[in-house]
Amino acid sequence: MKILTLNVNGIRSAQRKGFFQWMQRQAADIVCIQELKAWRDQLDAEVLSPQGYNGFFNTAEKKGYSGVALYTRKKPDRISNKLGWKHADTEGRFLQADFDKLSVISIYLPSGSSGPERQAIKFNFMERFMPLLAKFRRQKRHIILCGDWNIAHKEMDLKNWRGNQKNSGFLPEERAWLDDLFNRVGMVDAFRVVNQEKDEYTWWSNRGQAWAKNVGWRIDYQIISPALKGKVRSADIYKKERFSDHAPLIMEYDIPF
Repeated sequence: MKILTLNVNGIRSAQRKGFFQWMQRQAADIVCIQELKAWRDQLDAEVLSPQGYNGFFNTAEKKGYSGVALYTRKKPDRISNKLGWKHADTEGRFLQADFDKLSVISIYLPSGSSGPERQAIKFNFMERFMPLLAKFRRQKRHIILCGDWNIAHKEMDLKNWRGNQKNSGFLPEERAWLDDLFNRVGMVDAFRVVNQEKDEYTWWSNRGQAWAKNVGWRIDYQIISPALKGKVRSADIYKKERFSDHAPLIMEYDIPF
């Protein structure tokens, strides 16, 4: 089973850069997208229903903002898009597809980088989301949460960690929240199951030649229930082409689908 996740930073922009032609060549079973920055009526057939895929969307109420999507080769048994609080449900940050005993989720956590108000919203989201993540862990279902979590977990997950300890995305409280998710709740960072290398990033600022110098952050994850840990086969961050300021994270699992 092959799953691909990408924050496209505008799905129409990624489309113009050839993302959907590339996506077809990857032949992933499921593709998770974040930061659509578009409503459904602004999207054409290539985006709404790529050949061979079922397309599902959860768009933000605000135009040109946030939003998540899922593309699936197999039709899901069920789709859900509500978490139950304002800044999740009005901003289109959650989309879950259920297949038999497996659930795949496209998730987009808020960024707090624009200022204290958005950071407070991010902390509130994290506080509300953790009990649901713990509930996922207790379920007998297999869970794969794919997306932009807007947090780099460890020092090895961003180049300039010393200078970012007071910045959103690498705050002690944010990192401790991920510690709690992995250590207490027991969910698993699937990428680190098969790759423990440094300088493995999924996002680069558009400033200061960050991409060219590989001054990046690893903030995009596939986070899985512990029963799937032994099923992780491979992980790849695709950097040969650029569709966004993020790079696609592609993972393969020994899961029948």
